[in-house]
Amino acid sequence: MLTGTHVAFIGGDARQLEVIKRCIQLDATVTLIGFDNLESIFTGATKKPLSCDVLKDVDALVLPIVGTDDQGFVESIFCSNPLQFEEEHAAALPRKCVVYTGMAKPYLKTLLAQHKLSLVELLDRDDVAIYNSIPTVEGALMVAIQNTDITIHGSQVIVLGLGRVGMSLARSLHALGARVRVGAQRPEHIARIYEMGITPFTLEELKQQVTNADIIFNTIPHLLLTAEVIAQMPQSTLIIDLASRPGGTDFRFAERRGIKALLAPSLPGIVAPKTAGQILANTLSRLIAEQIKDRGETS
Repeated sequence: MLTGTHVAFIGGDARQLEVIKRCIQLDATVTLIGFDNLESIFTGATKKPLSCDVLKDVDALVLPIVGTDDQGFVESIFCSNPLQFEEEHAAALPRKCVVYTGMAKPYLKTLLAQHKLSLVELLDRDDVAIYNSIPTVEGALMVAIQNTDITIHGSQVIVLGLGRVGMSLARSLHALGARVRVGAQRPEHIARIYEMGITPFTLEELKQQVTNADIIFNTIPHLLLTAEVIAQMPQSTLIIDLASRPGGTDFRFAERRGIKALLAPSLPGIVAPKTAGQILANTLSRLIAEQIKDRGETS
């Protein structure tokens, strides 16, 4: 239970609604900031504007998956006005407060470090990232089906990266009958790809590998699909970039060549917000409970 714990939410999308519900069920005091346009208000939650006064007694502050941008702006689909988390807001938070987000950009990390506030990036956790790979893969397959005129079965597919998403994606594509090749760098990843019954290659070989690709899925947040690589692809190749913005693709050159390249981050929140929200709710509620317990034991 989270009785006596003040949890504040700043912005977010439909995924946050599941986390809010869970916190209310666990008897937390819940404050919603940037939810002005939310049609149904949760019983047990209070809507308030972003101010230093609201934040002064918060135990846990929950930001959206993307946290803030490089100027501190927080995305919220439930608010018409811009939300900006600034230095004065960080200064208002009590030192006991823990800030939770999916991934944090340098702006947020620096701001919280300056005020000695703890930060938890949920997508850095293996459990969250692995669970999250399920709706990500389903969404990626949906995008591929919607944007091609061939079946995935029998198609020449390249997956770049064997992280949590890359592994789940390669396995699913292989099970669907695609001819899958996976590009990776680390020797243990090359070995794992081979063990999975899939064809591995090193990223240095990428330019040679793309010459007959029907679909390329990128999961690596670095520029890999450069103009030089894209120049070797058939014009019919579809690129689906799942990496966080700005992705790993030269989108300008792809458009110039007439190759369809789609940046598709945050698919869980688009294709399965309820499931993605439940994944976050399960982990966040447990982490906040542990945070409160640890604070009680050390006080």
